[in-house]
Amino acid sequence: MATDLQPIIILVQPQMGENIGAAARAMKNFGLKKMRLVSPRDDWPNPKAWAMASGADDILESASIHDSLSSAIADCHHVVVTTARVRDQHKPMVSPEEFAAAEAQRLHQSAVVFGPERAGLENDDIALGHEILRIPVNPEFASLNLAQSVLLVGYEWMRRQGEGHLTANEREAASMAEMEGMFDHLIGELDLSGFLYPPEKRPHMVRNIKALFMRAGLSGQEVRTLRGVIRALSEFRPGKLPND
Repeated sequence: MATDLQPIIILVQPQMGENIGAAARAMKNFGLKKMRLVSPRDDWPNPKAWAMASGADDILESASIHDSLSSAIADCHHVVVTTARVRDQHKPMVSPEEFAAAEAQRLHQSAVVFGPERAGLENDDIALGHEILRIPVNPEFASLNLAQSVLLVGYEWMRRQGEGHLTANEREAASMAEMEGMFDHLIGELDLSGFLYPPEKRPHMVRNIKALFMRAGLSGQEVRTLRGVIRALSEFRPGKLPND
C-alpha cells in the first residue's frame, strides 16, 4: 500500500505512553504509517507505548517529535483538526467518511490532528486547521479515547483506498509553512497599524483572521500574491520611511 500521500496522524500533547502505543496499533491496523508527536507529556521514547503497540513498533520508532503544532504541520497542505465540542470558530465540519472521500482524491500531503486526551485541542491549534473532523457519537455518552478516534479515521481512510486520484491538473495547494509565513507577515503589519486593538481582544481577532484564510483553501501562488499585497500596502503606512 502506498504511503507517500497517506495522511499523517499528529498527536498533540498526548498524556500517556499507553495511549500513544494504542494509537500506533490502530494506525497499523489500517495501513497508516506516519505519526508525529507534539510535546508528549511523559519522556519519549516511552516503554509503555511499545508495550501497548503490539507489533506497531515501526510506527513508534519512526515518529517524529515537535515542540509545536506549527512545526508538525509545516510541510502539510491540508490539515483536519478533531474536537468533541463546538468551538467559537467558523470552519467546515466533516465526518470521518467525508474526510476519507476527499482524501482519496487529494494530491498533496494532509494531516489529522488529535488533541490531549482530557481537554482536546486549544483554540489556537484549531485555528490552524482547514476543517474540523467530528465523529458522530451518542450525545449522552460522547467520550472516545484517543486510539478509538484514530481507529475510526483509519478505517474510513482504508475503505477508500483504490479509488482513483483526480487526473485534472490540480492547483498547487499552499503548504502550512507558507500559510504561517503569511500569517506572521500580515499580523505583524496589523500590529504596527494598530488594527489589533484593544490588546485583550487580540488573540480572538488573530484566530478569526487565520480561520478566514484557512477556509479559503489558498494555493501557493495566491499566498505569494497576498504577501505582495501586504507588502505594497505597508509602504503607505503613516510614519514609514521609503525602503524601511
